[in-house]
Amino acid sequence: MAADAASDAAGVDAGRLSFDVIVLGAGIMGSCAAHAAASRGASVLLLERFDLLHHLGSSHGESRTIRDAYAKAYYPPMVRLARRLWSDAQADAGYRVLTPTPQLCIGPRSNASFLAAIRNGGEAEADIEKRWGGVFRVPDGWVTAVSELGGGVLSATKAVAMFQTLAIKKGAVVRDNTEVVGIVKKEGEDGVRVVTSKGEEFHGAKCVVTVGAWASKLVKSVAGVELPIQPVHKLTQYWKIKPGHEHELTPEAGFPTFSSYGKPFVYSTPSLEFPGLIKINDDGGSPCDPDSRDWGSEASFAAAAERVARWIREFMPGHVETAGGPVFRQACMCAMTPDKDFIVDFLGGEFGEDVVLGAGFSCHGFKMGPAVGMILAEMAIDGEARTAVEAGVELQHFRINRFEGNPAGTPTRIRSRLPIPLSETSMISVVP
Repeated sequence: MAADAASDAAGVDAGRLSFDVIVLGAGIMGSCAAHAAASRGASVLLLERFDLLHHLGSSHGESRTIRDAYAKAYYPPMVRLARRLWSDAQADAGYRVLTPTPQLCIGPRSNASFLAAIRNGGEAEADIEKRWGGVFRVPDGWVTAVSELGGGVLSATKAVAMFQTLAIKKGAVVRDNTEVVGIVKKEGEDGVRVVTSKGEEFHGAKCVVTVGAWASKLVKSVAGVELPIQPVHKLTQYWKIKPGHEHELTPEAGFPTFSSYGKPFVYSTPSLEFPGLIKINDDGGSPCDPDSRDWGSEASFAAAAERVARWIREFMPGHVETAGGPVFRQACMCAMTPDKDFIVDFLGGEFGEDVVLGAGFSCHGFKMGPAVGMILAEMAIDGEARTAVEAGVELQHFRINRFEGNPAGTPTRIRSRLPIPLSETSMISVVP
């Protein structure tokens, strides 16, 4: 539906070349930013390099989790703002993309990060044997904590389509298969020029860059600086539920989203999108180049599956089958920063506040998409994110200048350290 509506909108405004806000990248962040800006009455152009709803980046797939439990205290306010905005968007669209669930965290009592996460998420220690009798086998010395309203499952591709459709409803123009190769600040001209590979030029009073794993390449080409972002190839895994237990692990039965803070870090959603299967993943990922991915080898697939299988055999042996490995797997790509915090800031330098950057969402940003989108739109239109401030979101944690300065002569203060070379590591952690 979003693709058809986008084609219609693009046809109506085919000759238009100037906009209040141009958003680059139509994943969850860009689609939410376009919707937020259009909702403010701005004229908006949303450009996507590939097909709409493609499977080449970070925003596709059947599901994502939403959770309040974060060891870093500045994330829960953003999650709660996003949850309100998810609800508002669903009401406007007339259908649901978020299925609420309880959120369960399990981990060693000695793990300070785990204890901070359950405290910040408002979770309370609970006897999960009484709640989900026989499903989990938890080691001695581990804590189990539950938030009744903190979890949920987001239908990822459906959610992106929803925000694109709502953006178009508010007047945004959406164009796919349009690769941006340049952002130009012309002397004496307000705003910026966005140049495509087809030779087109669009003028934007403001530009929002949300191109995911391609952010470091685009920013390097237009501003001459390196963003400390490493694209990471990840594998989503779905496992077979043992016969007779299928209903127990569904949202209808009250089964939670959950996170296990051991080694490896494991996270899961209830059985929802594929009846009889449950998604259980670990936090591993392999560095990659977004333009020349090998999509992983069978050896890397087998290693990822075995890490999760070992966890299942220890924690859920009676309910999930590991023989034969996962039934279904799907590739995804994340854009990692060194500290796993987002980059949400003005690009600065010659671009000043005309270009706003949202990048490095480090495999945990999807749930916060509507909040990030609103923040980016307000930064572009107003020069500040008032809604975030009112919601208690502390944006200083996401500024570019938290990184070390670049060599002299570069237009912005972005860490000079390059992304992790592919030869340095075969797997890096992707959960903050």
